[in-house]
Amino acid sequence: MWQKISIIIPVLNEAQHIQVFLLALQPLREQGHEIILVDGRSEDDTCTLARPYVDRMMSANRGRAKQQILGAKMATGQIFLFLHADTQLPPNSAQIILNALAVNQSHGSLWGRFNVRLSGQHFLFRIIEKMMNWRSCLTKIATGDQAIFVAKLLYHDMGGMPDIDLMEDIEFSKRLKQASPPICLTSTVVTSSRRWEKNGILKTIFFMWSLRLQYFWGVKPEVLAKKYYP
Repeated sequence: MWQKISIIIPVLNEAQHIQVFLLALQPLREQGHEIILVDGRSEDDTCTLARPYVDRMMSANRGRAKQQILGAKMATGQIFLFLHADTQLPPNSAQIILNALAVNQSHGSLWGRFNVRLSGQHFLFRIIEKMMNWRSCLTKIATGDQAIFVAKLLYHDMGGMPDIDLMEDIEFSKRLKQASPPICLTSTVVTSSRRWEKNGILKTIFFMWSLRLQYFWGVKPEVLAKKYYP
């Protein structure tokens, strides 16, 4: 049943890193999986540099949700894997996902996420990682940094990715967990800590939690997006 994974990648102005990122994914293409890159109208050479390394490329209005929604429409795999362009998958990631779904489908679990590790070396990152992974399994909510994967049928049954300006991963997880709890893989993806390092670790923690609390209390995603993408 589980054979082909569609890796859906929203990008924006990633020319500096895109080739190294995509080169690491080429073994997955060789295994028969597909890479779909959805550009949010980059103003650099992202698309030109990426084109040789993807199976499908398209443009969408800026916004991760819109880009991922379009990517899912174009996907031909039985499994969707939503991957950020600053996140590195573990070795044998496809087999890890396929095995996890095969084992858990009898329990109705058709979606999941990886544990996450931040790329920085500061000791605070190790604490943050553990809290993120623990919180995710406890609340059954995954974030985009954790490389969410989902069976295509469940994706459509639960209404797909919500088209909102921010917190789409949170809202998406809320939809999916109505059907089943996530498969919390212990295998680890490595995501860039550049935002944390640029803006300050503690400052970023408080900022992100502030956004999530505001969302919880009903602040509209488009209002939060203006704060996240100033």
